[in-house]
Amino acid sequence: MTAHVDSFARDHLPPRDEWPEFLYTRPELQYPDQLNAAVELLDVMVARGFGERPAIITTERRVSYARLLAEANQIAGVLRDELGVVPGNRVLLRGFNNDVTAAAWLAVVKAGAIPVTTMPLLRERELVEVITAAQIGIALCDARLADDLNAAMAHCPSLETVVFTHDDGPAGLGALMKRRPRTFENVATAGDDVCMIAFTSGTTGKPKGTMHFHRDLLAVCDTFPPFTFAPTPDDLFVGTPPLAFTYGLGGGLLFPLRVGAASFLLERASPDALLGTIAGHGATVCFTAPTSYRAMAALVGRYDLRTLRACVSAGETLPVGTRAMWENATGVPIIDGIGSTEMLHIFISAAGDAIRPGATGTPVPGYVATVLDDEGEPVPPGTVGRLAVKGPTGCRYLDDPRQRDYVQRGWNITGDAYVMDKDGYFWYQARTDDMIVASGYNIAGPEVEGALLEHPQVLECAVVGEPDPERGTVVKAYVVLRDGTGGKALTAELQEFVKARLAPYKYPRLIAFVDELPRTQTGKLQRFKLRDVSAPR
Repeated sequence: MTAHVDSFARDHLPPRDEWPEFLYTRPELQYPDQLNAAVELLDVMVARGFGERPAIITTERRVSYARLLAEANQIAGVLRDELGVVPGNRVLLRGFNNDVTAAAWLAVVKAGAIPVTTMPLLRERELVEVITAAQIGIALCDARLADDLNAAMAHCPSLETVVFTHDDGPAGLGALMKRRPRTFENVATAGDDVCMIAFTSGTTGKPKGTMHFHRDLLAVCDTFPPFTFAPTPDDLFVGTPPLAFTYGLGGGLLFPLRVGAASFLLERASPDALLGTIAGHGATVCFTAPTSYRAMAALVGRYDLRTLRACVSAGETLPVGTRAMWENATGVPIIDGIGSTEMLHIFISAAGDAIRPGATGTPVPGYVATVLDDEGEPVPPGTVGRLAVKGPTGCRYLDDPRQRDYVQRGWNITGDAYVMDKDGYFWYQARTDDMIVASGYNIAGPEVEGALLEHPQVLECAVVGEPDPERGTVVKAYVVLRDGTGGKALTAELQEFVKARLAPYKYPRLIAFVDELPRTQTGKLQRFKLRDVSAPR
């Protein structure tokens, strides 16, 4: 039933025997064979009477569902009638979190094409990798981000057409939209047509393209949000993750539209800007990362956050200390969760009375999870192993041999080391490549980081293993201080501080004080870069 004229995406899916097992056991996951995700999120909501309600709010505009639909239809018309886009084409979207990016994303999907949304801070080399891998022919790019894309075009023969948004000229998207009607004949895509390609943020090296179907986008809307914070049309979502990050796409666009709620999109979401938006506009649901909650916790006394009812954290592990700081300052519990670009969004979480500080939670309804040993067999409760998950979403890499590493025996192997307790709660230990084996002991880097973060002088830290001729590997901590400089005295103080909180063998024998830690565009820590620094030369 595919509607794709351009078969590139389907042709570059992994072989069927390398796909994970997909589960559609719940009634809300029964989707029709013919399905266009953008139509369900926008056209259907307008037809249900949400047309005059706010859909997207920015510092400059308040866009209703009806207006968003009209603008998405005009952009879809530009793509089809002005630029020659056919269903299945890949369209690069390069922009900030704003109403234009949201409308463009919906327009691409309505036209049956495949959005490939990139982080605003990606540079020429990174853009070349994405454009080449997805064989992208057309781009919609914010004029403020033109330089790196223009430079990349010289190395990307497939990319023939770029139209700029936020460009008042006659060739800009705004001018082209004025020539198109506010109605559009939506492409009747199949539920299993590729809807989007999202590239991983590169925490372990070269990014991978992950392909998700139309039904996948609805599945993440119909599982995690109802299970945790039960969104309603009266909610106002706000957050920091870019729409190019699947965590941000869910929290900033998919989840609010699915229920008729509104999303406040911030182009640059500093801690003060995020808190100011919550206080000034009455936001009720916040999506951000642990580092942001930690930074905001010290500032909340300046703001009235009484409307805030749900706070979601993902992207990296949530330290117990960060949770306590935020909840003590605001009274609003954090809904922790683990997701991945490969799985599209969060698949293990807990909310309300089910929260156990330190635990990620239990599988989101619709998903199942277990912990496996190196041979792929389940381990007993309390045993560290590899997290494995199945559900209505799963990994399908774009023409990448690493598919066989991520999917094994039908399970998605996320690359995380976990322990499952006797009650079925999952407790994060580390990324599987972040487990440090020192003198025969297994040491989880994030556990040591959590202890260090309790020290008042530590702003951020990262822990990795460093090769050692006597012990094989020793624990090394890279520490960013709140103020001042490090030295031998502070090193010794931090070491004793950790020893008082963890088993002594876990303390960092080496500590390096640095100005900043390497992170991806989505804010995830890149420990592999620190391991490269620590590796012998």
